[in-house]
Amino acid sequence: MVVSYPGGLAEPETLFLLAVALAADWAVGDLPFLFTIVPHPVRLLGRLVEALERRLNREWRSEATRMRRGAFLVLALVLLAAAAGYVIAEFARGHRWGWTVELFCVVVLLAQRSLFDHVYAVAVALREEGLEEGKAEVRHIVGRDLEHLDEHGVARAAIESCAENFSDGVVGPVFWYAALGLPGLFVYKTVNTLDSMIGHRSKRYRAFGMVAARLDDLMNLIPARLAALMLALAAIFTPTANPFRAVGTMFKDAGKHSSLNAGWPEAATAGALGLALAGPRRYGEVVANDPWIGSGRARATEADIRRTLFLYVVACGVDLAAVTGLGGLRLVL
Repeated sequence: MVVSYPGGLAEPETLFLLAVALAADWAVGDLPFLFTIVPHPVRLLGRLVEALERRLNREWRSEATRMRRGAFLVLALVLLAAAAGYVIAEFARGHRWGWTVELFCVVVLLAQRSLFDHVYAVAVALREEGLEEGKAEVRHIVGRDLEHLDEHGVARAAIESCAENFSDGVVGPVFWYAALGLPGLFVYKTVNTLDSMIGHRSKRYRAFGMVAARLDDLMNLIPARLAALMLALAAIFTPTANPFRAVGTMFKDAGKHSSLNAGWPEAATAGALGLALAGPRRYGEVVANDPWIGSGRARATEADIRRTLFLYVVACGVDLAAVTGLGGLRLVL
């Protein structure tokens, strides 16, 4: 039986199931053999968001009206996600093999292996096929304008995406599942998807996506800082990385990022690997004139992407060890 305490630490069964899910995600990744046949749940959610956004976010409406409609969209989808998570969790509790359904849901909504694969593909493309193929691969994981990026810019984009998505795609789902079970996990992934689709500062989404962006900021306050701490700990076991510099850069530079949360894992990564990340960049029609995070090299290379991936894999191990350790602690409490 899998049990979670709403608002509290999960039962050991839930934490051990989460540990199994983290290990299984490395083995199966995005389950491509399945999701070439049926759509991935996040992809289905994305289609729903696109359809509703087109109907609700008419450009001729006032910003106040568009903001209210965006808030309604967020509220409706969050309630739907929470209800779906609750129903599936209740099913899992009521059936002998129901835990396998819950395990499947958790594995599907983790992104450890898929993030590694996407970032690794950028390194391979830069090394073996050149800049244009590198841009083609990094386009899968970043939303910025890539037209004027050189090899170093592409490498930095991949490294920054790896750091930020360690928080969004790994630590965040783990945290909210451990705290609130499947309803928490489903709500987190819904909010994260909404933010990635409509939580932008462009003219079209500035008002409509404001609530989605702020709610995503709120739900990532703790996970982002935990992710940074795990990356700093991972630097202890990563060749050429410096854990003390990671911690120092976290506290010195995390607040320089335009995002309330993304600066934490990016600063930890920059400090650990002796790089300078963020800086000025373009997202469609919006230019982010951010300062540099970290005092190292801005001229990152594909070798630095590989160093980042080593750090990332070790950080995922730290995450797994934390979940397993909490499960053991709950057994004796």
